[in-house]
Amino acid sequence: MHPSTQESMLIEPGQTWEVDFFRPEDAAGVANLFLTVYGLDYPIKTFIQPERLIKENADRRTISTVARTPKGDIVGHTALFISGPWEGIYESGSGAVLPDYRGGHGIFTALVTHNCVTAAEKFGVSAVMGESVCNHVFTQRVANRLKNISCALEVDLMPAAAYEKEKSSAGRVSALMGFIIRKPRPQLIYLPAVYEKQLRLIYSRLDDERSFTPSDEDLPDEVGTNIKTQVFDFAQVARLAVFEAGADFAAALIREEEAVHSQGVVVIQVWLKLSWPWVGRTVEELRRLGYFLGGAMPRWFDDDGLLMQKIIGRPNWAGMKIEYDWNKELVALVKADWAEISGQE
Repeated sequence: MHPSTQESMLIEPGQTWEVDFFRPEDAAGVANLFLTVYGLDYPIKTFIQPERLIKENADRRTISTVARTPKGDIVGHTALFISGPWEGIYESGSGAVLPDYRGGHGIFTALVTHNCVTAAEKFGVSAVMGESVCNHVFTQRVANRLKNISCALEVDLMPAAAYEKEKSSAGRVSALMGFIIRKPRPQLIYLPAVYEKQLRLIYSRLDDERSFTPSDEDLPDEVGTNIKTQVFDFAQVARLAVFEAGADFAAALIREEEAVHSQGVVVIQVWLKLSWPWVGRTVEELRRLGYFLGGAMPRWFDDDGLLMQKIIGRPNWAGMKIEYDWNKELVALVKADWAEISGQE
């Protein structure tokens, strides 16, 4: 029976373990781990489909780290994987530890450190992005130890159903988007006037060199807008990566919006390039359509990106658990922009 359709099997507690790179023979154990922790509804199917996980690791689109016992049982996992538009930046995520191996064992911290440091160095990763969920503060603490700097807030990213087995959230869950820049790339950032203060504050946290200039050009007539859209059905999230923005930007965006709304999406994220002299005009159009600031995304397109977002309904602000002054400041500036755009408190 395929591991993604069967009940998870029990693993003997109290075994010793070591953190190591993924091997093909670990794939069934990783699937069992995710079934045990998250169940069949885990939205990234790679990690509950062994054959797919083996291929993704072979192709280096995913770089898995596991916690393995001497018996070969997999008691923990995390991964680097490509989730953005540029293949030089990897997301650190898909972490899971069996319940019997939590609470002072240090497995999760060891997994993420191996993945973000040892694996990233071995495979020449230019930058690492990590999403620290806001229904608890544990991943924020791990990110802080790794000097993963929060640059954006993804509001209401995941549904409560994703955490149903653990009963860790009563509403949608937001995530802090943090970055570790391993290979610096100095670049010129065009600042939308409405977000100049916010973006300068965010960039002041990074040690990667940037220079800034106002974004005051009009959208170009000679450029056609190019948007690539991904819809995540379970999460009810759409991500719109804007590779080019021209004078037809607003019309193209509205077409994409209409298409994703028909699929039950409640969260729309739009990724823009801060290398466009006209990025300020795209921001004006988005704000007119109800979008608010998410933050900066260093190296997201190789060029830096800007996250804008729209939420159907009131975001679950009350459900956020935030640690560290900077994270709280970032959440406050995002919430302030939402309040201005939505007219709500």
